[in-house]
Amino acid sequence: MNPLHHLRRPARLLAGALLVATLAACGNDTQQAADMPAPHTNLADAVGHYCSMALDEHTGPKGQIFLQGRDTPVWFSAIKQVFAYTVLPEEPKTIRAIYVNDMAGAELGHEPDPAAWIDARQAHYVIESRYIGGMGAEDAMPFSQRSQAEAFAQIHGGRVLGFADIPENYIFSQQPPVAAP
Repeated sequence: MNPLHHLRRPARLLAGALLVATLAACGNDTQQAADMPAPHTNLADAVGHYCSMALDEHTGPKGQIFLQGRDTPVWFSAIKQVFAYTVLPEEPKTIRAIYVNDMAGAELGHEPDPAAWIDARQAHYVIESRYIGGMGAEDAMPFSQRSQAEAFAQIHGGRVLGFADIPENYIFSQQPPVAAP
């Protein structure tokens, strides 16, 4: 008889438990993705949460956040505002989905494609660039592909970061705008 035979059953049980936990986690991600509302593409009546201004009056990327229990998004006229909303203690934390415009292919100073919304948590952001956003100050530029963000940063300066890596001091910085590219 194999002297390690008594270890096989616990190892199999542990492996089985790990497999079940992994599959459950994957199923949870699938369920979360299924529960995410689709981004709204009609900005005609959209008003910025912090500025109370019509979003279609601003150029550059915008954001929208869906909260539990609401079918309409909270709108943002600047990407920094999206980040601020997620970290300010007085704002709701029942976030279902966050979308930002994908700026790949968009011309600076013009509106992004109204159908080009991406999951904000998966986006790549160029921060601290020479880009001036729709609110007249430097703003983060979101891209679906890291290579697109890096190409933008090479031309317009800045650095590329993921959603979770955006520093709070950047989000709340009040630096005067730099010259537009």
